[in-house]
Amino acid sequence: MCLICDRIKMINEGENPYFVCELETGFVVLGDYQRFKGYTLFLCKKHVAELHDFPYDFKMKYLEEMSLVAEAVYNVYKPEKMNYELLGNGDTHVHWHLFPRVEGDTPIRGPVWLLPREEMCSDQFKPSVVELEEKTRELKKEIERILK
Repeated sequence: MCLICDRIKMINEGENPYFVCELETGFVVLGDYQRFKGYTLFLCKKHVAELHDFPYDFKMKYLEEMSLVAEAVYNVYKPEKMNYELLGNGDTHVHWHLFPRVEGDTPIRGPVWLLPREEMCSDQFKPSVVELEEKTRELKKEIERILK
């Protein structure tokens, strides 16, 4: 089983504290580490490696929902710019990385992945239980507002 499928299994079992909400095509979760405040992932419900392998209607709905999630992240965190990344080199299960960005959030301008992994995944950027509950609730509320 893949890491994304494991995370979805945890959501379905009520054991993923990073879970925000479920949409038609995927699950919204906060990133385990918040080096970039508001870092959010949109995990596809279907285990597929490539975006172009989805049926057209599902693909369009998935892209629409990803965009709505990014809008909610933007509204909650008020960044200067959003970064949207669909990579799949490590986990070959379609999922989006949504990074709110602000000027100076990295020493050198560029993608977040230029930072050392030790910094990106430092325990100092792991949200507390209270922060996690507050941030997941806040983001869920904004997603629900946008979907109305």
